[in-house]
Amino acid sequence: QGKASPNTSAYCQARLRLPRELIETVEGSLRARAQRESCEVGGLWPGHRVLVLDGTSVQMADTPENQAAWPQPTSQAPGCGFPVMRLCALFSLHTGALLDEAHAALSVHERTLARELWPSLCTGDVLLADRGFCGYADFALLRNAGVDAVMRLHPRRSVGVVEVARLGRGDVLCDWIRTPIKSRPDWLTDEEYRALPERLAVRHVSFSVSVPGFRTSKVTVATTLLDRKRYPARDFAALYRERWMAELFFRDMKLSAGLEPLRCKTPEMVEKELLMHLVAYNLVRALMFEAACRAEVSPTSLSFKTSLATVRQWTAAMVEAEHQGRHLALLDLLLHYLACAVIPYRPNRTEPRARKKRPKQYQLLRQHRHEFKEINHRNRYQKGLS
Repeated sequence: QGKASPNTSAYCQARLRLPRELIETVEGSLRARAQRESCEVGGLWPGHRVLVLDGTSVQMADTPENQAAWPQPTSQAPGCGFPVMRLCALFSLHTGALLDEAHAALSVHERTLARELWPSLCTGDVLLADRGFCGYADFALLRNAGVDAVMRLHPRRSVGVVEVARLGRGDVLCDWIRTPIKSRPDWLTDEEYRALPERLAVRHVSFSVSVPGFRTSKVTVATTLLDRKRYPARDFAALYRERWMAELFFRDMKLSAGLEPLRCKTPEMVEKELLMHLVAYNLVRALMFEAACRAEVSPTSLSFKTSLATVRQWTAAMVEAEHQGRHLALLDLLLHYLACAVIPYRPNRTEPRARKKRPKQYQLLRQHRHEFKEINHRNRYQKGLS
C-alpha cells in the first residue's frame, strides 16, 4: 500500500475539471431558496421586503492572466499591486442571504453593476442603498417596476429639485425635474430617456446623527415612499442606519469565510472560486435561518463567524452520522447550538478603528520587485528607497 503524497496536483486537476455549470446550478438553487426565505420574514413595513444594495472590491493572485481580466488600480506602480475585482451584491436585510451579485473590473462603476441586479427585485420591494446609487433615472425606472427606493440623497442633487410641500419637520415632498437630453446617462438611449417622466415625486427626509463615533452629523434620505402616515419620517432614520448591515455581510464573506484574497491564478478558476464562496456563504445563512426560526429570534442576530466555525467543526461528525442513519438527530442538535450564538444587542457602542498589534517594520514595495533595493537595517526603513 503506497503512502499518501503531499503533492496537491491531483486536487488542482480535479478542481479544474469541475464543470462551472454544475456550480452555477447549485448556487442558483440556493439563491432561489434565499428569495423564498426573505419573503417569509416580515419587512420593516407591512407588505414590504427590504433589500440592501452595496459594493466592494476583492483582490486576487497577481498573475498576468488575472491582471488582464481585472487590472490593478491605476494609481499603483506596475508590480506593486494586485488584480482587483469590483463586486456588487444584493442582500436580504432580514436574513443576510445573498440574493444576487454582479462583478467586473475595477473600472466599472458600482451603479452600472447594480442595474444588472434589478431582475432580482420584485414588485413591492424596498431597495436600501447609499448615495452612490441615487440617481433620477434609477429612481424612475425602479418606480415603474413597482420597487420603492430609500437612499441617501446625492450631494449633486441640488439642481432640478422643486419643493412641493412640507410634510413635517425635516420632511419635504419634492419634484425631481428631468434634465435636458444632452445630460442623459450613457446607458440610456434618447428614446428611453425621453420615456422617463418629466417630474418624479420624491420625499426628502432629513435627520441629525448625534451618536459618538459617527462621521456624519446630518443625513438626508431620498425615498419614493410618500405616505407620511404609513411611513413616518422617524422610521427612515432607523431604516437607513440598517444599511450598515451590508458592510457587515461583506465582512462575513471576505474575512470570516475567506473570500479575500481569491487564490486561483486564472480568470476561469477565479470565477469558479467566487461561485463556491457564494455557495458556502448562502449555505451557512440557510442553516442560520432555520436555527433562528426554531428559536424565534432574528436571523441576523446570530453570529455568522461562530456559525461558520460550528459548521466546520461538525462536518466530520455529520458525514459519519449520515452513514449510520442518525444525521437528522445530529442536525437538530447542530441547529440548537447555532441558535445559541446570539450577538448581544449593544446600540450606539463606540469601537475605535485602531489596531492593538504593531505592524512589522518592513519596507513598502513602491517599485517593481526586480528593481527594488532593500535597506539592510530596519532602523533605516524610514529613509528613501533610492
